[in-house]
Amino acid sequence: MRWQEGASTERRVLERPFRVECDGEEVPGLVWTPEASLGERPLVLIGHGGASNMRSDYVVRLARRLVRHLGYAAVALEGPNHGERHVPGQDRGWWQPEVVDQVIAEWEAAVAALRDDPGIGTGPLGYWGLSMGARFGIPLIARGPQIAAAVVGLSGPRDSEDPIVKDAAAVSCPVLFLLQWHDELVAREKGLALFDAIGSEDKRLHAQPGPHRGVPPEEFDASEAFLGARLGPSR
Repeated sequence: MRWQEGASTERRVLERPFRVECDGEEVPGLVWTPEASLGERPLVLIGHGGASNMRSDYVVRLARRLVRHLGYAAVALEGPNHGERHVPGQDRGWWQPEVVDQVIAEWEAAVAALRDDPGIGTGPLGYWGLSMGARFGIPLIARGPQIAAAVVGLSGPRDSEDPIVKDAAAVSCPVLFLLQWHDELVAREKGLALFDAIGSEDKRLHAQPGPHRGVPPEEFDASEAFLGARLGPSR
């Protein structure tokens, strides 16, 4: 892992850019921690949506509020062919199994590296990701490092053979699933089918009126409360 130039602090939240190596590629990432604070704390992995990036406003806002309100750490990675990794004219291919496997490996590499950071340590892991962030996040939760609680949503199986259904069944941690009732990109029944497939005993569904990109502010409040209740306090 290599720290990059450009670290900044805003209202006691330290933001640091980094690169982590995975399968011969350096993957860009951002990590947020309390300023000048050492010790073990929960780490929330934030997966951005399609055609978005790790510096999108909602990603940064969520990360900062988790740090300020809960004392947590948060990390975001640039998705394949997104943001700094985007290749113009190339199919993003986010639904391909090999891309899912790639993303899981990248998250595993980032988590392993951040465990050595004195401001993060080996506290519990959380996950937050909607749309493409859920598409990658559910397989990650099922097959990757042990996630203690997750917020996902705005996604669904492409068809009955979609591997995400099997991955969802293997998820056992507490899950909050967000659904937009008038989602124009993911049919309502697809979102409900994915929620139904999740194997967790502790799972709940929040449905709000509005389109795919219309997730209201109160669901970010709910996300924070859900993760805070299940990941516990920062030490």
